[in-house]
Amino acid sequence: MNVRSLTRAAHSASFFKVQEAAGSGRTVVDFCIPTNSYFPTPAMFDQLSAALPELLTYYPSDAAATTRRLSDLLGLHPQTVAMGNGSTELITWIDHLLVTESIAVPIPTFGRWTDQPFETGKRVDLYPLREADGFALDLADYARFIRERGSRAAVICQPNNPDGGIVARDQVIAFLDELSDLDLVVVDESFIDFVDDAEARSVVDVAPLRSNVIVLKSLGKNFGLHGVRFGYLVANPALARRVGEALPKWNLNSLAEAVVGMLGQHRDAYRHSLALAARDRRAMAERLRTFGSLSVFETSTNFVLVKLPDHWSGPELRDFLLAEHGVYVRECGNKLGLTSQFLRLVVRPTPDVDRLLGGLDDYRRSVGRRAA
Repeated sequence: MNVRSLTRAAHSASFFKVQEAAGSGRTVVDFCIPTNSYFPTPAMFDQLSAALPELLTYYPSDAAATTRRLSDLLGLHPQTVAMGNGSTELITWIDHLLVTESIAVPIPTFGRWTDQPFETGKRVDLYPLREADGFALDLADYARFIRERGSRAAVICQPNNPDGGIVARDQVIAFLDELSDLDLVVVDESFIDFVDDAEARSVVDVAPLRSNVIVLKSLGKNFGLHGVRFGYLVANPALARRVGEALPKWNLNSLAEAVVGMLGQHRDAYRHSLALAARDRRAMAERLRTFGSLSVFETSTNFVLVKLPDHWSGPELRDFLLAEHGVYVRECGNKLGLTSQFLRLVVRPTPDVDRLLGGLDDYRRSVGRRAA
């Protein structure tokens, strides 16, 4: 398998490219893309498959109609919601419309929160999270940093990507209160549904009550449908309208509209999928710890950050696992605030973890043979 061509870009190669490189006769186990292993259900895929000819033949409803339907499903006022073609589209428009001169971003975090404002010439004030603290975010210290730097906008990810750390809801609300004079504060909750007691931790209910707060959500990540490309934001009506009016009228495709229509029918299955994912998270983290050789960081979501021993090569291990074991992992050397000694591993069921650990053990033995 030729893996070098898959690892040159700033972001990970798509799963389609990885599977193509592996060949049609080999199955790749994906520990890179943060999906939900248990949702959608087979029944949902059957339902979508049956509707596919119509979904691909006809235009979808406009974004406003799909947004109203999603708002009804979630119990939100439609004037506080704007839907995008994935959270990245929303991040792009947030930057263009609402970030005027500078934005504070803790690192490491989701790369678009730094890359996007860099690309449009904004000043990005990088607040480094410390490995020694498990990459925990101290919101009081972060607020002091924002004041010292004079940042006009700020972002936090709840939970953070790639380490899975999360801050208590009351601390987030205090942070929003402290920074009520900023142009904008974004709370990116793209992975929060995977957190135990997520409803008690989310601040989506307070965003519409504040003049400068946006809460960002990613339906694709939660529902395991990255390819559909849909996400939404919640804010006060003025902010939501400002972003919504900038978006193309038909920025959501028919698949996204169909999935929104199906979600109400499958709520119980979705809740069950989150419980299974939480079970797998605990089991996988424990097995990684007992494997030895790895430093495993606490996580609250559907991925685990690990650090490799100094004498291991992250890029070499990534390529080895893909070429020799058909295991695709996220090496974090291109993430600000991390090095290539870190891997982010998506939570997967036990048989897949067996395959991952087998590959890690094989690599550990090969390193030992070279050192002997």
